[in-house]
Amino acid sequence: MLHKQTISRKIFVVCNTLLLTFITLLGIIPFVHLLAISLSTNTAAMAGEVKLWPVGFTWDSYAYLGEKVEFFRSFWVSIERVVLGTAVNMLLVFISAYPLSKSNDQFKFRTPYVWFFAITMFFGGGLIPTYIVVKETGLINSIWALILPGALNVWNMVLMLNFFRSIPRELDEAATIDGAGHLRVLWQIYLPVSLPSIATIGLFTIVGHWNAWFDGILYLNSPEKYPLQTYLSTLIMSINAQMSSMSIEQLEMMENLSEKSLKTAQIFMGALPIMLVYPFLQKYFVKGMTVGSVKE
Repeated sequence: MLHKQTISRKIFVVCNTLLLTFITLLGIIPFVHLLAISLSTNTAAMAGEVKLWPVGFTWDSYAYLGEKVEFFRSFWVSIERVVLGTAVNMLLVFISAYPLSKSNDQFKFRTPYVWFFAITMFFGGGLIPTYIVVKETGLINSIWALILPGALNVWNMVLMLNFFRSIPRELDEAATIDGAGHLRVLWQIYLPVSLPSIATIGLFTIVGHWNAWFDGILYLNSPEKYPLQTYLSTLIMSINAQMSSMSIEQLEMMENLSEKSLKTAQIFMGALPIMLVYPFLQKYFVKGMTVGSVKE
């Protein structure tokens, strides 16, 4: 639809562009600031002299992180967690949302099941009971302790459920008449037309697994099994203890490092993979946030 380019219309476009540009800068500038601090010397970072450009440019913060085998090992653990966790989470969301998206005449006990899942969104067993369950099931110190306790995200299931309910019922009925079972209807009809919702939920799941750190401290006894965020959260606390065993070259490198520059380096490294993934899912993410969000 073409709009007549009146003066008021032009003013609106200019104001809207300026507003969106300002909002974009609010999201970008903090990351630029973090990157600048992480690339600055100890003196400049601690004195607060760094703004949007490094002062006394140095790679020492990233060299310190990159030279450690533990960093790359934890990075791989995080990738493994994201892949396995996302696969398990998405599979359970699909097979849970599909039957609950049916009407009461198609699924007789739909309402009690919906309430059963909804209650878990508002009430939980607590940290200690959850730890006891994980321990008694033999998951302690394994990657499955980071995946199975939150294997089904009910909020994501509700989003997918509403999207499924927006799909015309005629598609389901036509496939059933042709002899398709429920699994075939789900995989060949529902999921292909649900890419926006899948991308949205998938992005939420990926970000959740990548950013999680506290469960690694709770359930993992071996530091070599820590995911990246858990490893980075303990890195600063162990710097002083590690300095006593460092070589002369490593101590010279530490002269240009500060707690602030190391923290900003780890924050930036932790956020970078998600920032690289998001642009590829953006068009689906925006659509998935609106489609199916109104119909009950």
